[in-house]
Amino acid sequence: MYAKILVPMALDHDISPQTLGVARTLCSPGGEIIALHVYEAPQGTVSAYLDEDVVRAGYETAQKRLHEKLDGMEGVTPALVKGHSSRTILDYAKDHGVECIVIGSHKPGLRDFFLGSTAARVVRHAPCAVHVHRNAD
Repeated sequence: MYAKILVPMALDHDISPQTLGVARTLCSPGGEIIALHVYEAPQGTVSAYLDEDVVRAGYETAQKRLHEKLDGMEGVTPALVKGHSSRTILDYAKDHGVECIVIGSHKPGLRDFFLGSTAARVVRHAPCAVHVHRNAD
């Protein structure tokens, strides 16, 4: 059982209810579950075509969707941070004393055949235990 569990959530995938369920099973009584979404701001050339209002609106939409996904789920704390997915998940876990990360993995490409690329990076570099929930699809 873990006292502090981090559940990274991609808002456009439907695996979040399953990973949150796994986290509840692994969480010790009185423990904390943090649902983390990493907002990746537009990079490179794309960012030159977007004004600050569009980027801010994207961030606010992500915040709204995160709260909607967690609506009615007691004992889960939402967290929204900006950054690169895998690196930010790893940094967040380290900086907040996370004991376990429960991450979903979805249809990988050839390069990351067994795990999705974000999940693979988290597994390789995490400062704590990692449980991977593989979607049946």
